[in-house]
Formats: sequence, structure tokens, C-alpha cells
Amino acid sequence: MPCHGPTAILAAGVLAVALPAGAEPTHLMIRALSEDAKFIGDHTGGVEVTVRDAATRQVLSHGVIHGGTGDTTRIMTAPRGRGAILSDAETAGFDAVIDIARPTRVEVEAHGPLGLPASAITVRSEAWVAPGQAVAGDGWVLRFPGLLITPAIARTAEGGLRLDAKVTMMCGCPISPGGLWDEANYHIDADVLDRGVVLAHARLAYAGQPSQFTAQLPRQDGRALTVRIIAVQTNAPNTGVVELPVP
Repeated sequence: MPCHGPTAILAAGVLAVALPAGAEPTHLMIRALSEDAKFIGDHTGGVEVTVRDAATRQVLSHGVIHGGTGDTTRIMTAPRGRGAILSDAETAGFDAVIDIARPTRVEVEAHGPLGLPASAITVRSEAWVAPGQAVAGDGWVLRFPGLLITPAIARTAEGGLRLDAKVTMMCGCPISPGGLWDEANYHIDADVLDRGVVLAHARLAYAGQPSQFTAQLPRQDGRALTVRIIAVQTNAPNTGVVELPVP
């Protein structure tokens, strides 16, 4: 027997508040693209995404970009014309579904890569979205400039310092001599600091394996030594910086 009492009326009222009249589920495919490289996905830990109403700051959707980095040839080397699609079914993305009843100015905030917190950055973008008008295909692509650095430091038998750094694109793509990301286009430098004062400087050399760089420094003494490693790509706007204490 149908219920027409106060409880049912209250429930209907709550539903009306939760879902505004005319609200329509709208799909937004959101992707993160490493500057001068491929899409960011599971290989470097994914990217956290928050979708908000830009005016009210209400969170409309939240999730993580998962998937692969995409097809290397399609993204990096194949000629393409206007409107060409870079992604495929395996390419990392997050399908955000938002319920909006009117054209809404939407903000997307993306933070990552999550697998390397010391190198993660936050990228934001805004756009108007109409109810029911999906953003599909490559979708809403946010570009991530930067380089990922995984550093290691150790004392040598003579008391000096050995510095090692794995440096990749934000998607994890490797750097090597003559490769798509040519080692000749990257400078990796290190400073030894004592409470902010630079005591020594070194250029890290390619160590013979993709993305591996190394340098050795003579003995350094100080009360609070740290090493700052800076990686720069000379033919694209990509820079990475990490600091770590000397053991």
C-alpha cells in the first residue's frame, strides 16, 4: 500500500534538495599530460582529481586518474592534424560525472604524480560546462610541467659524497642518449648547502643506464648539510627540484 504520510513527503523534499530540478549527469573525461611527453597514469602513481563548482566551491566529483601512458608513436612522433585524438582505450584518465542543472563554471584541480610526492605539483583549470554536454575523447587535458627526481646520497670511504639521481618525465618516460627524451637536452646539477649557504656544486653525469645520473663530491663538513638537486630540460619548460639531508 503506498505511503502518503509526512515521512514520505519529507523524503521527497530531501531528494529535491539533493538533486536540483533539471539536474543532468554530465561526463567529464579528465587527463594529465606530462609536458613534452605522455599521459600520467599508474606508472608514476596516478593523479588525484577534484572537480568543483568554481563559484560556490562545492565538490562535484573526486577521484584518481588511472591507466597507461598512451601510445608513444601516436603522442610523440606521428604527424597529426587538427582534432586528432591522442588517447586510446588504455590511456590514463578519470571519468568525472557531475550533476548540474544549468551551465556551470567548473574548476578541475589535479595533484600528482602521487607516486613521487616530493616532485608532485598541483594544476588547476576552469571552463564552462553545459548540462549533459559530455567532454569526451581526449577530454579535459591538464598539462603537467616538471621532472621527477628520485635521489640517493651516501658517504664514500674517503668521507666524500656520492650522489645518484633517477630523472624522468612526469609520466615516467626515460631519458637516454639519442632517445625521444635525449640526455643531451637535460642538465642535472647538485648543490651542497649548510643552512642555506652553498659549499659545493657538481654536475651529475649520465651513468650509463636510462634516467640514471651520478656525481661525486669531496668531503664536506657542516652542522646541517643538505643536498639540492635541480634537473632542467633545455628544450622544453620542465624543471624538477628535490632536497635531502646528508647522512
